[in-house]
Amino acid sequence: MNNHESDDQTERYSSSVVSFNDELLVLVDLNDKEIGFLDKASAHVGQGVLHRAFSLLVFNDRGELLLQRRAAGKRLWPGYWSNTCCSHPRRGESLDQAIERRLNEELGMKSSAQFLFKFKYQAQFDAEGAEHELCWVYAGRSDDTPILNLNEVSALRYISPPDLDIEIAEQPHLFTPWFKTEWQRLRREHSGLFETL
Repeated sequence: MNNHESDDQTERYSSSVVSFNDELLVLVDLNDKEIGFLDKASAHVGQGVLHRAFSLLVFNDRGELLLQRRAAGKRLWPGYWSNTCCSHPRRGESLDQAIERRLNEELGMKSSAQFLFKFKYQAQFDAEGAEHELCWVYAGRSDDTPILNLNEVSALRYISPPDLDIEIAEQPHLFTPWFKTEWQRLRREHSGLFETL
């Protein structure tokens, strides 16, 4: 089974603070047109305010996906398994810049980033907080050794796509809602992905 945690002998850590409640996110309409800006904390209150986001899925040379477990201190979905890296472009920042910045901040990695699709979703975590995003999904390849930022990520593991399909089917409650949605679509619409990365 191609499903393994990072090798403890090579795993490295950092504890930089890279997320801020007052950073300005890009608000969008249903057509992904920018309509304003709002601080991150406010954008996730209640049912959330629709804003632009991204998800990056990074594969290694064996075609395994690098999953991250969200840190216990995260406001939304702490401790859940999710895609390699996800976040938001900040005001004045392109998606390419945001992806490069965030992957480095969370995991100390660099990766290619091929745009696949975007989708809108709303997911309620509790009465006080939710995600409401228009999410751009990218895939890339990297064999960099991750440096875990423990403020953002509590664990990493590589997993083969077939094994991930089984885990999500058998234990869907362990994974973030956006990741389950995008993974299903990726498997349905981008079966030749690994040949193009």
